[in-house]
Amino acid sequence: MKANKFTISIVLFVAILVVINLLSEQFYLRLDFTEDKQYTLSRATKDILQDLTEPITVKAYFSKDVPAQLIKTKNDFREMLVEYGKLSGQMLVYEFTSPNEDEELEREAMQNGIQPVMINVREKDQMKQQRAYLGAVLSLGERKEVIPVVEPGLAMEYSLSTAIKKLAIVDKPVIGLLQGNGEAGMNELVQANQELSILYRMENVNITDSTFIPAYINTLAIIRPADSIAPVLFAQLDQFLSRGGRLFIALNRVSGDLQGGYGSPLYTGLESWLREKGLIINENFLVDANCVSATMQQQIGNAIQISSVAIPYIPIVNKFADHEVTSGLEAVVLQFASTIDFMGDSSISYTPLIFSSERSGTQPAPQYFNYQRQWSQMDFPLQNQVLGAALEGNLGGNTYSKMIVIADGDFPINAGGQQQVQPDNISLMVNSIDWLSDDTGLISLRTKGVSSRPIKQMEDSTRALLKWFNFLLPIILVLIYGFIRYQYRRNQRVARMEANYS
Repeated sequence: MKANKFTISIVLFVAILVVINLLSEQFYLRLDFTEDKQYTLSRATKDILQDLTEPITVKAYFSKDVPAQLIKTKNDFREMLVEYGKLSGQMLVYEFTSPNEDEELEREAMQNGIQPVMINVREKDQMKQQRAYLGAVLSLGERKEVIPVVEPGLAMEYSLSTAIKKLAIVDKPVIGLLQGNGEAGMNELVQANQELSILYRMENVNITDSTFIPAYINTLAIIRPADSIAPVLFAQLDQFLSRGGRLFIALNRVSGDLQGGYGSPLYTGLESWLREKGLIINENFLVDANCVSATMQQQIGNAIQISSVAIPYIPIVNKFADHEVTSGLEAVVLQFASTIDFMGDSSISYTPLIFSSERSGTQPAPQYFNYQRQWSQMDFPLQNQVLGAALEGNLGGNTYSKMIVIADGDFPINAGGQQQVQPDNISLMVNSIDWLSDDTGLISLRTKGVSSRPIKQMEDSTRALLKWFNFLLPIILVLIYGFIRYQYRRNQRVARMEANYS
């Protein structure tokens, strides 16, 4: 009798495993308890995968015998590919290979743009360096996209989804870049252009009495105009907005020279046109206690002293609105920014996007910069000054349109075309273009994942809680398991002692 019960239990258990395995082929479930849902695919990724009409092949080059953290990266990447394949209706297929095991595979990896990285490996109580491959190549027909390194801790989903989107997209929308008034050109927007090229194609736009904004351009960017703008341009911009066009404007209201130590107001006419829309870019310099420090030389007698000096005119902004444009941003560095006020009517929706810190102030232009000045709390009486904003509504005529204005024209510019820009500066511009263009799919992915959250910055109580939680949780789980096992064994002994036990 007992043998029959045992056999039936085994058969039922195996049947349940088979059913669960079959269901798992159709349904995929993963619980994600991370704060920013790093292991939950976004709506944007799901839309990209469901829109695939041709199969994409992913060949992942991952070395074996690597440290544990890199094995986790490989496993996370494999799990993500499994989920991508299911969501795409098997339009995404993949394979993993280890180039270190075969010279031909290693040569193939490097020809495809996957270069080895050097990692430290402990072997027999010694540290040694080892070549490792951690990349992938995506193919669609003859086209290819390369992820040179799947770096641990970064947003894998963004790298993978953008590569798929870049392969799958056929006709990229055009983003117009206004030229002819001293604006920044594409050679000064290297990083921004690289990010935008995933989904868009940038094109220079020159406006004169006889030329117009092309009808195929729905979003126009005006970056750091430096010269006076002819009235014909503003008439064109109004007409552009009247047909539902979108505008991104990064404007300098003041101009500063760090080397010369002097700042002055800047007039292009664009500030007057924005005032007519109700948006006022004030003729002032924002100063902020949360700012960049620079190395300065000072002559003291016959010696030159080098010291680090805070530059309140170059604020580090880390206070943002809860908005798609600023989602995930942590630190944007501005330079000679101005404050923004809104005096428009209720027909226009005004949303402040970026703010100064709790200790900020303003100085009128023109202004001499005294780098030796001893700044005090009295110099920063203001807080949460608006430095960038979004406008929505009937901005030109009776047609709904959108506009984003940042009161610093230099924030996305690569100085000399080469100097690297703060990553969040680029994300701010690219997110703005995405939002304006109504192609916001990858906004949340671009900034997904925490780039800096050191435990030393946590409160003492939080650190103590985490420490004791990590220490006590395994002990509590063992005690619970032991108690359950004890009760189970005890119930078995009681059952055997009963007279009718068989």
